[in-house]
Amino acid sequence: MPRRSKHEFFDLIEMKLGAKEYTRRLNYGRGHHQFNPALKSLRSEPFDWQNLAGVAIIRASLENVAKLRQLLTPGAIFPITGGEIEAPSWETTMQGVLESLNKGLDAQLKQLDERVARHARSYQCRCANRIFFRNTLCLACKSPLGYLPDEGRLVALDAGPTPGTWRTDGSDHALKFCANRDSPAICNWMTGADDSSEYCIACRLNRTIPNLNDADNARYWAKLEIAKRRLVSELVKFGLPVKSKVDEDPERGLMFDFLRSLPGEPRVMTGHSSGLITINVEEADDAKREQVKYEMREPYRALIGHFRHEVGHYYWDRLVWNTRWLEPFRQLFGDERASYSDACQRHYKQGAPADWANSYVSSYATMHPWEDWAETWAHYLHVVDSLGTAMGFGIDAVNLQCDIEPFSRDALYDPDDPQADRLLSLLNAWIEIVMVLNEMARSMGQPDFYPFVMCKPVVKKLHFIHMIVADARTKLDL
Repeated sequence: MPRRSKHEFFDLIEMKLGAKEYTRRLNYGRGHHQFNPALKSLRSEPFDWQNLAGVAIIRASLENVAKLRQLLTPGAIFPITGGEIEAPSWETTMQGVLESLNKGLDAQLKQLDERVARHARSYQCRCANRIFFRNTLCLACKSPLGYLPDEGRLVALDAGPTPGTWRTDGSDHALKFCANRDSPAICNWMTGADDSSEYCIACRLNRTIPNLNDADNARYWAKLEIAKRRLVSELVKFGLPVKSKVDEDPERGLMFDFLRSLPGEPRVMTGHSSGLITINVEEADDAKREQVKYEMREPYRALIGHFRHEVGHYYWDRLVWNTRWLEPFRQLFGDERASYSDACQRHYKQGAPADWANSYVSSYATMHPWEDWAETWAHYLHVVDSLGTAMGFGIDAVNLQCDIEPFSRDALYDPDDPQADRLLSLLNAWIEIVMVLNEMARSMGQPDFYPFVMCKPVVKKLHFIHMIVADARTKLDL
């Protein structure tokens, strides 16, 4: 039998220890360093040859693979502490590696499908051309496109059974365009041909739109609707209640007023009150929004951020107030019965506490428990939508070369929650992807893609919201 030197064995150990980073990345969602047998004590048995070969391959090191193949001649003996070990043949090792890798890949792909399918924003036309969320026409095959909110799909359309109706491949269900398709909003959403409303589920939420005779208003409204459709599509995917307060659910529904300040009148304030979200349409003016961002010393200000924040207030009324979640909310976020007006005055006069970043996702979140909730809710939607988009296009944190200290169960609101590992996987993946996106933005001289840092108290609040959303999905009477 060929006998190998200690130097050759150390070559193996060097490759073996190279598995550390790989296994850490595979287990980032578990929230702790869970190393496989190849990373155990050098005295432990059995020595995991298959893992060693797998790591050499996965790390794409041809030099390591060649070295390993040379060393694994049949019957090779390696000295270890307290004795010797005999290596299997290269062929035997590789057979086990391929079987193991195939099983692992299948499991990861299945998990990826489950995590991404609901929130992915990657679409293809039936002609295989890439299409995008706001598109109304496939530029390759010229098929008209329509978004199906209940299914979360953007699809090619064919003429339906009667004029003005449409259908999709494999379905006889007649559809119609939203009435705002030919308006400045350019809405590409569909609704049932027999639906009594001429508007889609997103557009029927509008109570007031700006005067479209003003060209600026038409441009602003178009941007507002793009952001609102993205918001509503996410809410529908979550299974949250989305009913119009205008004509569907006057008591518990949601509606929007898009208003513009008139000369000599008080500035329109963006906010929420009892299901009505008011948005100042000038937030859609990039220059004006950036000016406010500068004056308020905010690291981030975007239309989608406004929508996600304000709808967070609405869902607090729907999902937290007067429910079993109210007392846990008060313990985690604070007592919302504290004077809101006093909190506003104090915040704008004194600012946020110096150490706010240790407990809050933003300085604005420190103002009042309601704002802490709304800010955290908005960031929850940021994370889910952005990560779903990234992974829908094949951008997965497993493939990124980033070093992070992953959050573990001790950072969660309820470490025993059955969905704990799933949320940790989402958050830790998000942090790795954001690290890369921030660096890419800096490479282009742009502000950070996500200019925030998550701390453990914020993760606990995010998990709390995650649990409430999951709970709401199971209740049909909301």
